[in-house]
Amino acid sequence: MIKVGDTLPDGVLSEFMAVETEGCSIGPNKFKVSDLVKGKKIACFGLPGAFTPTCSAAHVPGYRDHFADFRAKGVDEIWCASVNDAFVMGAWAKDQKTEGKVRMFGDGSAIWAKALGLDADFSAFGMGIRMQRFSMVIDKGVVTHLNIEAPGKFEVSNAETMLTQV
Repeated sequence: MIKVGDTLPDGVLSEFMAVETEGCSIGPNKFKVSDLVKGKKIACFGLPGAFTPTCSAAHVPGYRDHFADFRAKGVDEIWCASVNDAFVMGAWAKDQKTEGKVRMFGDGSAIWAKALGLDADFSAFGMGIRMQRFSMVIDKGVVTHLNIEAPGKFEVSNAETMLTQV
């Protein structure tokens, strides 16, 4: 399992782009984690699934609503990662109004979640392998803070806690 002081494992995350930009076409685009973290401070949070109650009502809105506070503390980007495909994450981003604030990354096959050691079996709920609820600060590819929630909890991975750590 990932821990403070570790270099973030590489992987590929997908992000749905609603607008074409240089190097990114409309639709799902794949990004290497090692490229994304170069020279950046990132507040990253992971959660079990798009459109799920706690994730939609509290987790994502907290980071979205505190975007300016994170920027003021030197955070370059905020990431949300979930074991969903890029299409679902794109629809959820639109629903949650995260554009320009929170990058919504899909880890559709849980490969990055497993590399982090933060995968969780939600088969009992009909959801298969998912990502544990967590938050972390990544500074130039190194984990400087890590908050992992106990199963069924939402107490330490919220935006307010993360703001005290950046």
